[in-house]
Amino acid sequence: MFFRRHKRAGIEEYDHERLCPAIRSSICTGEKVAGFRNKETKVFTEIMLVSSDKDLEAFKDRYGITGDIEVFY
Repeated sequence: MFFRRHKRAGIEEYDHERLCPAIRSSICTGEKVAGFRNKETKVFTEIMLVSSDKDLEAFKDRYGITGDIEVFY
């Protein structure tokens, strides 16, 4: 009510040279978040919550990702 939440701009295309698709998974809760990880700095940018296989497929389709995605904890 008192604070405004700013919408973060999503990445529509990603730089294949600098970023790689990844999924961050919580050890405690099992929550999974899909996004991109910088190859040099290892900084992870969250894009969307993955609560089912359908969400993961939507993420892959949106960014044209084929094959397996790296999972880290």
